[in-house]
Amino acid sequence: MTTLDRNELTSLRHAHWNNLPSGGDLFGELHLAQTMAGTAPKGSFFPGLAACAAASAAAAWLSDHYGFPIILLGLLVGLALNFISANEATHRGLDFASRTFLRFGIIVLGLQVTFAQIAILGPVPFAALIVIMILTMGAGFLGARLSGQTPYAGLLAGGATAICGASAALALYGVIGRQRLSQAQFALTLVGVSLASALAMTLYPLLAAQSGLSDAQAGFLIGASVHDVAQAIGGGYAFSDAAGASATIVKLARVALLAPVVALVGLLLKPEDGRDTRLWRRLALPWFIVAFFAMVTLNSAAPIPDAARDVALTASKALLLLAVTATAMRTRLDLLLDTGWRATVPVLCASLVSFIASLIFALVLV
Repeated sequence: MTTLDRNELTSLRHAHWNNLPSGGDLFGELHLAQTMAGTAPKGSFFPGLAACAAASAAAAWLSDHYGFPIILLGLLVGLALNFISANEATHRGLDFASRTFLRFGIIVLGLQVTFAQIAILGPVPFAALIVIMILTMGAGFLGARLSGQTPYAGLLAGGATAICGASAALALYGVIGRQRLSQAQFALTLVGVSLASALAMTLYPLLAAQSGLSDAQAGFLIGASVHDVAQAIGGGYAFSDAAGASATIVKLARVALLAPVVALVGLLLKPEDGRDTRLWRRLALPWFIVAFFAMVTLNSAAPIPDAARDVALTASKALLLLAVTATAMRTRLDLLLDTGWRATVPVLCASLVSFIASLIFALVLV
């Protein structure tokens, strides 16, 4: 054995295992990726945004081919790719997607609602929607208390169930903040809300038919209790065309409650850092909620064509999908496992109360 061979063996004995080339890296791709990982510009958005876009595209393809809710698939794909966020180069892009895409998705959602649609519903049914929302949020708080979670978990689950599913959860979490509620809890709540909404879209039209509800009653029930906008409308049309039209109006009226609820939560909660608790500061609405109101006002003053509204809805869903996927990719799975089944209790309680209250009001008022 030559001296060179002895030196190589000695070097290998003292080398750290993680620093050795990968045994399966036949063509050097892994080594090249590790070498080039630090060459991206510092603070670049690209790595995180590229990873988020690829994961979201995979979720959209799966949803289109297998019929599962797209937001739920975005969550699951994002959680499966959670290991990507171990690379700090992805953090800035993922954080940007989870915050900024969320806000613009909510803004564009405002183009789906007009004040005329709310007026068509009438004052008594609209008041019933407010009562249902209050009861649902109260059930979320109760479920959080029963499962030993913080009131913020109940607020998130109840608000998401009462208003418009994942969109409301994202908006409320932006006000609640990460210091009060972990991203793991937030991700599990989103999973629970998405699953409950998908189940409701399937079961509620069947239950309405078995109960002998009229088209108007079924439309109110489905529009007032199904979480997600698209699934509420789809569930209504699954019952009948008339019920679908009614469910659309009721559901959009619930979406209009998003801005007041977020504003009220922002008023009641003190700033996370404990500073600047002046009332006028807390009364200030988040800028994206102001923009949401502006979009509703614009659509009410000069309603946009149906084709443009469809494009806006698609854009809103795409932006929210990117935000949800990025949030899931940044979620720590160890905290997710620690939370466990308890995270689903507030969502279950809120969903059950929402259905019961909506059914009662549908039978009494419609």
